[in-house]
Amino acid sequence: MKQIISIFLFVVSFNAFSQNDALFKTATDAYNVGEYQNAIDSYLKILDNGMHSAELYYNLGNAYYKLNQIAPSIYYYEKALLLQPNDPEIKNNLAYAQNMTLDAIETLPQTGLSKIYNYIVGQFSFDQWAYLAVIFMFLFVLLYIAFYYFRYSSRKRLAFVSSMVCVFVAALAFVFAFLQYNEFKGDMPAIVFAGESSVKSEPNNRSQEAFELHEGTKVNVLDELNEWKKIQLPDGSIGWIPSEDIKVLKDF
Repeated sequence: MKQIISIFLFVVSFNAFSQNDALFKTATDAYNVGEYQNAIDSYLKILDNGMHSAELYYNLGNAYYKLNQIAPSIYYYEKALLLQPNDPEIKNNLAYAQNMTLDAIETLPQTGLSKIYNYIVGQFSFDQWAYLAVIFMFLFVLLYIAFYYFRYSSRKRLAFVSSMVCVFVAALAFVFAFLQYNEFKGDMPAIVFAGESSVKSEPNNRSQEAFELHEGTKVNVLDELNEWKKIQLPDGSIGWIPSEDIKVLKDF
């Protein structure tokens, strides 16, 4: 019975993979001949099938950009960047799309130490740091075994020093993975999809307008109340925006 279930699951998975592969090819062919909406429709079907990847989001961003739909273009570039935070092509195309937004928001200045920390930790995502920690821990075990079996003192010394370096790097990578994961869970970025949205000082339409945002602007969601979301801008400004006006990035 277990074998039958396993075979059934394999067949279903294989069929789903084949279908997604065919859809991806159809979408790519449509994109190459300028049929961008058809490409988008095929890419979205792949998402509906439960598959997502940086390449898929990147291609969606490109297709929407070709149609001058800035908000969805930025949205999918940002989603691609969540999966591959250091991809230069994604960053480059995202910058082009962001140049078409109306809101010019300055980022709060960072201290020198903050810049160094963000640069180092931001080199990899939290899962990549975790993989790196596992790899160096594995190397530590191999070098420790080598230290035990080596006869010559010079080789023992080299193996010992190398093993200590590996365990240090593994521990550091684990700490960075933990910090990155906490930041990932605590951060809730979103993109404004409304052409124009009035951000209020309180979560109701009767309150005073704090500021105005336009499509494509990136915000960070801090809280939620009824049909309103409390957001913060990179410059520190805070207000309440209708939930329907934004789309959260981390929905996968």
